[in-house]
Amino acid sequence: MKSTWLYRIAAVLFILFALGHTFGFLQFRPDTPEGVAVHDAMNNVHFKIGNADFTYAKFYIGFGLSVTAYMLFSAFLAWYLSGLAGKHPKAVGSLGWGFFAVQLACLILSCIYFFAVPIIFSSLATICLGWAASQVKRARA
Repeated sequence: MKSTWLYRIAAVLFILFALGHTFGFLQFRPDTPEGVAVHDAMNNVHFKIGNADFTYAKFYIGFGLSVTAYMLFSAFLAWYLSGLAGKHPKAVGSLGWGFFAVQLACLILSCIYFFAVPIIFSSLATICLGWAASQVKRARA
């Protein structure tokens, strides 16, 4: 399969992953008394940093939206690399392998900390990025 298509498939996977992640974490509501207690504590326990007042829930939402931003940028980068891979494979260079390495680290973290759906999306994106990087290397040779 051409690296162009692999990068485009990865871009679509990242967009779907970002949408699912964002919807999932923003809509999540605990269904056990212990979960409700943690959720309430995250919203009700305040702390100050400088003059600003924060809750753990704000940090949770901020980190979650940061992950969404990363995934959307990853989609953009994958799509951009698809164009470069087709017309100027030498320009992709080590960026393709670096992108693969970062996604591989995300896959490992998903396997340690998350459940099947993020692991599947992360695995598919990692496979596409690694395969595309290897195809680009062949095209340059």
